[in-house]
Amino acid sequence: SSKGSIYETEIAVQEGKFFENTPEKYFKHLYSLNDEPVTGLLFEQFSDASTAGERKYFIMATTPSRLYQFVGHVTTAEPPFFQWIFNTYESSPPKFLEVPGSLSYSNLQVWPRNETPRTFAWLTEPGVYYGQLDLRDQGPHDAVTLNCRLLRSPTQTDKDRPMCPVAIALTKFHALLLFRDKFEAICVLNDEVVYEERISVRQVGALRGMVYDNKRGPWAHADMHLYKYKVTKESRDVWKIYLNQGEYEKAKEHAKNDPVQMDHVLTSQADYLFEQKRYEESAALFAMTHRSFEEVALKFMRVQQSDSLKTFLQRKLDALRREDKTQQTMLVTWIVEIYLTQLGELKDREASTDDVLRAQQQFRQFLKSTRVKACLEQNRHTVYQLIGSHGDVEDLVFVAMLLQDFERVISHYLQQQDYAAGLEVLTKQSDPRLFYKFSPILIKHTPTALVDSWINLGSQLDPRKLIPALTHYEPTSPTSHEAIRYLEYCVHDLKNADAAIHNYLLSLYTKLEDETSLLQFLNHGQRDGEPCYDMKYALRLCADHGRAQACVHLYSTMGLYEEAVDLALKVNVDLARLVANKPDESDEALRKKLWLKIARHVVEQEDDIKKAINFLPECPLLKIEDILPFFPDFVTIDDFKEAICNALQEYNEHIELLKENMQDATRSAQAIRGDIQDMRNKYGIVSGNETCSLCSYPLLTRSFYLFPCQHVFHSDCLITEVATHLTKKQTHRLSDLQQRFQHELQAGEAAAEESSSVMSKAEQLKAELDDMVAADCVLCGKTMIQSIDKPFIDPAEYDDIVQSWL
Repeated sequence: SSKGSIYETEIAVQEGKFFENTPEKYFKHLYSLNDEPVTGLLFEQFSDASTAGERKYFIMATTPSRLYQFVGHVTTAEPPFFQWIFNTYESSPPKFLEVPGSLSYSNLQVWPRNETPRTFAWLTEPGVYYGQLDLRDQGPHDAVTLNCRLLRSPTQTDKDRPMCPVAIALTKFHALLLFRDKFEAICVLNDEVVYEERISVRQVGALRGMVYDNKRGPWAHADMHLYKYKVTKESRDVWKIYLNQGEYEKAKEHAKNDPVQMDHVLTSQADYLFEQKRYEESAALFAMTHRSFEEVALKFMRVQQSDSLKTFLQRKLDALRREDKTQQTMLVTWIVEIYLTQLGELKDREASTDDVLRAQQQFRQFLKSTRVKACLEQNRHTVYQLIGSHGDVEDLVFVAMLLQDFERVISHYLQQQDYAAGLEVLTKQSDPRLFYKFSPILIKHTPTALVDSWINLGSQLDPRKLIPALTHYEPTSPTSHEAIRYLEYCVHDLKNADAAIHNYLLSLYTKLEDETSLLQFLNHGQRDGEPCYDMKYALRLCADHGRAQACVHLYSTMGLYEEAVDLALKVNVDLARLVANKPDESDEALRKKLWLKIARHVVEQEDDIKKAINFLPECPLLKIEDILPFFPDFVTIDDFKEAICNALQEYNEHIELLKENMQDATRSAQAIRGDIQDMRNKYGIVSGNETCSLCSYPLLTRSFYLFPCQHVFHSDCLITEVATHLTKKQTHRLSDLQQRFQHELQAGEAAAEESSSVMSKAEQLKAELDDMVAADCVLCGKTMIQSIDKPFIDPAEYDDIVQSWL
């Protein structure tokens, strides 16, 4: 009230009955300030974590010269609600701010108006008192205002007397002041007037008041006019104000939608941080600006801040597009150079191991990034040269491994004679070419582990291409031969049939003292019955190394049984006997010849007649008379008397068997001659009304055939029917016989004096024709049985026959 009292009331009316009853439900006095009128009153509810479930309120009241603040809880649901808050201040007056002045009025405004306010403005005679509201956990005597200040007073003079605004309004960034003759907008961030409009008091009267519509903006009214002001892009220059004040974060917040403004803010902040020697932060911001790349890089190079320069380059690298290959290459190379230089400096000044490892870890983490790795792959030669120029072998190996350049890594380890490490890298990759390239060196130093890696890869490797490496292997133990172990794996497990593999394995077997493995390989080294190795090459190897048994086997495999027996007799007779039994049983002459060689050797070289006689039961082809010429001129008959007697007995039995066979043959010949005579006298009876079994015409009208099954056919009908069952070749033969037969008959009629010889030839043709046509009955014989699956209608004539039925 105008007396400084604060009341609480509730107004509730029904529609159309506003003037019928008193609208106030209750009207209760709450508190008295002083004798000055209350010019502004504001209350707001806010949360308080310490009093869950209770409502906490903040109340601000103003008079022309004072600003009061009240804070408290409302614990009752009965009106008046705010009495509990003001009761707290009965014993201890509230805090207030007093601004001296003689102004009889004031004005209190807050922003925002439709939600919890964050700022306030209070019109006083010295100026507009502006500040922020902090509604958190304040107590009854705690201030809720902070960062308060008196805005530059925009008062004007009228006949040397200052004039104050008649009304104010508050927006987010401006205080709107209404004078009697003008309208002003002051930025609350820098106290500058950003808008001013004067009016003619004489024409429209003095400005009297102003209200702010949340949707339409400020409205001002004069004595005779109403003014509406439109607020457009209020925050368009806020970023610049914050920037000038050094409030970079707030400036970026208001410039985020404009790339040009944001770039200006970031550049200014980066320059400021650089001047403050906060180089890392400055580098990160410079990378986000459009400041010249060369200019920024030189700035950090002048102050020798390699870490900050590295940060700037990395941020620039991250911002590049994938298409900017050239720029990426330049930046990556420069960053790698900086890392290498830093690592070299740490090692030169003997820094702690932790520092070196930390720097090296950062370097490697940089190299592992996807974009950097892709760039390194395209420029690996340059990177290798750069790292090599710094002598950083450890990181050179790391980069090579990162790029999967295993060839370079393995070459490095082999140059350092670290064969185990080289083999480890080789086994971790799967490129067969590297195995072929480095195996000749590794097999000399780590043969067992290398062969194990070959076996683990299995069919991924081509054993033929590993032969050069195997030729460099020199076994250190007679019981351990890694080359043979791998080749046996290829032959037995991989089922490799390559002749080169089998030939080389054979050559290794021939060098072993024990011939067992060689013989087993010769016996089983075959695919589909054919040996996988070169027979001639194997024979030459075995002969050069004196492997007689192997040579015997090869001779016999090649079908050179005579050579095999000759060589086997130099080893032992039993081996020769085995070879003599290998030829096919149908080749009796060869088998007999081989056994004669063995018998002759036993008689002449071993002088063992009895042993030679024992060969007779083993080879039925060998007779006593075959080996008698080998016996010496003077020898006792006791050793082979029994054999001679057995031979004579067998001859007698054979003669008797031949006699019986001759008698059986004579009897069979006599029986056949009787059958032939009977066939000549055999005949059949045909009645006069008999018809052809094919055409059903009288049979006796022309020549015919009579079969034992009693089927009868005209000759031409039978020939026509049989022709349908003959092959193309047989059909041509039948036609030829008919033509020749007719020709011979015509020739016989023309030359009766030579009829006997002509008819003889015609009879031969007739007999051959009968064999083709009348060998069997076409209705009940073999021909009919073979045609059982033949369709009744020829497929080529099927469509025509079907159409004829329609």
